[in-house]
Amino acid sequence: MLMEETQTEATPSHVDWEAQLAALLTDLSSVQEELLGVLAEKRQHMADGNTQGMTALAEREQEVLSSLGRCHEKRAELLRLAEDHELPSDSIRSLASALPSGKSGELRSRVKKSRHQARLLQQASLTNWVVAQQTLLHVSQLLEIIATGGRGKPTYGKGDTGIVAGSLVDRAA
Repeated sequence: MLMEETQTEATPSHVDWEAQLAALLTDLSSVQEELLGVLAEKRQHMADGNTQGMTALAEREQEVLSSLGRCHEKRAELLRLAEDHELPSDSIRSLASALPSGKSGELRSRVKKSRHQARLLQQASLTNWVVAQQTLLHVSQLLEIIATGGRGKPTYGKGDTGIVAGSLVDRAA
């Protein structure tokens, strides 16, 4: 089991919440920073058109995503344990805030930093998605130009506007 309970004189089973939260936040921060780096590198490869670089990056990206999944599992287990001990279990932030003073201020600060990094990850992922979508749109437009030989049909008008043939597709042009 991930969360270890230790015996104390005050309570029959006591979880070192500060240590458990600190360990989770340390792991999460490390994974988030690594994922931000991977996303930045991926964005650069997309901008450069470096398909080999993107292919090489795929395995590393998958490993980082697996690590992020493990952090999510640790978080879920920690929140289940908090619920069992009748502590706030809706979020890590509320759990950290419910701890007695001591390291709880530091933990709340680390939770805030982690939330900020999560927002940066969302923005980086969205940026990469937009770059990918724009690239697909550009390729689609290029294929249309090639297929029509650069002569598109007018939006308005009547009758035949001429022969539309791709010079790379048909010999007629």
